[in-house]
Amino acid sequence: MKLYSSVVTVIGHKPFWFGLLFSIVWGNSLIGTTDVKNWFIENTLTVIALLFLMLTYAKYRFSNYSYFLICIFLCLHVYGSKYTYAQNLFGYWLQEVFHSSRNHYDRLVHFSFGFLLYYPLQECLSNWIKISKKVALRFPILIILSASALYEIIEWLVADVFFVEQGISYLGTQGDIWDAQKDMAIAFLGVVFASVGYSIYSVLKKS
Repeated sequence: MKLYSSVVTVIGHKPFWFGLLFSIVWGNSLIGTTDVKNWFIENTLTVIALLFLMLTYAKYRFSNYSYFLICIFLCLHVYGSKYTYAQNLFGYWLQEVFHSSRNHYDRLVHFSFGFLLYYPLQECLSNWIKISKKVALRFPILIILSASALYEIIEWLVADVFFVEQGISYLGTQGDIWDAQKDMAIAFLGVVFASVGYSIYSVLKKS
């Protein structure tokens, strides 16, 4: 009876359904991947993120809205690892629609990194770490920008030092020598948009 109650309780939580959705998308990305080695490299950070969310769940829980945003970002990321970012099918569709010279799926994910993770970071800083609300509204911008730069450094190490054979597939630069800088800029743009949007929403909510 206790086991049944526990199962019902878990299923009744929205994070369970977000986790289930992500698991389906994640499993599909592995089953249909066109490059298994690249899939494993791409999903190293995914595993780290999931471990963090699971290990901290008992001590601190994000709001359902934050879990939803995190779920959407992770789904976008693992879908990118299915075909490699440079050869993503949805990216090719966008390329045709907007008559672009390249597959911009990687740009979409970098923008989403800033735009979708702003609120969870702001919530974590203000509710868990307990820093002032004013600082918590701005600090995620620095975190996203720093994390973007760190990720580009990790990409370089992975592609040029540890997994040279998979380097081109993993980087997905598509011949753009400024790809790293543009990725960081688009993530910065995403988090700024989210920050401004949330600030406007907060002001309107108070009025």
